[in-house]
Amino acid sequence: MKKAGLWVMVCLAALAAAGCGKKDAGDGPVKITLWHQSVGETDPSGPILKKLVAQWNQEHPEYQVEEDGVTGEQYKTKIKTALSADDAPDIMYMYGGSFMMPYLKAGKFLELGSLVPKGTLDRILPGSLAQITQSGGKIYTLPCYTHIASLYCNKELFDKAGAKLPENYTELLEAARKLRAAGITPAVISVKDRWPAMYWYDIIAMRQAGIPASLEAMKNPSLFTAADFTEAGRKLVELVDVEFFNSSMFSMSFDEMLGAFNNGQAAMLYQGNWVNSGIENAPATQGKVTVIPFPVFEDGKGLASDIYGGDSSGGYYVNAQIKNPALAAEFMVFFNENMCRMGFLAGAGLPCWNLGNADTSSISGLDKEVAASMDTAKAFIPWWDNILPADSSETHKDLIAQLMAKEITPREFGQRMAQVAPSDL
Repeated sequence: MKKAGLWVMVCLAALAAAGCGKKDAGDGPVKITLWHQSVGETDPSGPILKKLVAQWNQEHPEYQVEEDGVTGEQYKTKIKTALSADDAPDIMYMYGGSFMMPYLKAGKFLELGSLVPKGTLDRILPGSLAQITQSGGKIYTLPCYTHIASLYCNKELFDKAGAKLPENYTELLEAARKLRAAGITPAVISVKDRWPAMYWYDIIAMRQAGIPASLEAMKNPSLFTAADFTEAGRKLVELVDVEFFNSSMFSMSFDEMLGAFNNGQAAMLYQGNWVNSGIENAPATQGKVTVIPFPVFEDGKGLASDIYGGDSSGGYYVNAQIKNPALAAEFMVFFNENMCRMGFLAGAGLPCWNLGNADTSSISGLDKEVAASMDTAKAFIPWWDNILPADSSETHKDLIAQLMAKEITPREFGQRMAQVAPSDL
């Protein structure tokens, strides 16, 4: 009994002095658990994450990070369940905006701004720093890189069909007609995973109603019954009717969608710039794809310079219950700043940190095009499922899938959106 009591006292002392995360019985290293969703075959962040974790573990043998990842939709369910049960990992990826905010308000995350070394925040680009700064100047995450959505066009397929890169909705329909006549699928989409289809409705609504009206509707969902949002639904259904999308859209997953585009099986893809690396490394699309702003609508209020995306608040957050906050802050600086640098050079996203004199000669043409569109943008709106509350976001995605399946009409879509809970962001 004396030996057992002494063993317990030693273990408690060791954990109190150095513990960060969870420690197995015995004298092994302290474990720091990290959950993420960078597991897709086409996700360039995955290999970088593993490389950085391996580097940290080699340099910190007493504090070993154990990473665990699952795909996006599964991850959302997993992390919500863990946070609700107070069983979250030490460090976790969180989607920004309305997904993250309830947990932040509930005190689930560690405040990092007061823990990072002096000068760290000065290395973050001002716009990104502003997006992660909460009320009272508090900071709970460090940004990595940011993403915006663009319309990816395979120039080779457009040329083959004699089609023009579209600048407005009429030209978009005309391009679709010529591509179909040439036996080419105009655009590939995954309705099965829902959120890629959400991107199409959201950008169409932004072009039809404009950014101010879109933001206002999310704060006051009754406005989704307005004519512009009904018209946005009508245009999306019209694209379905003219066979704009792949016939397999309801059974195709996100990864399958990217694979189809990268194999040259469709002329267009509307996605975030995390797809750049896969496109540039695929023989069928390498050097053949350009990015353009989503076409404007002749009867719409949105502008070509209105950008979907650009939010830096999605990223890694630290469990407020972690035993060693200073060590967690050290890892967060190491991980996010290096992920930013390596990810930008690998085409994973646009940088949120000042990279100084980093050699950017390896940056692909697509990355340069996306960066240029970011520089000329006039207004941004984050992903809608990060603005709407979690339940409202799920309803939004479900209704878009039903709209595209013609199970509801554009007017019914607006009426049902009018009933969701409003955003409080």
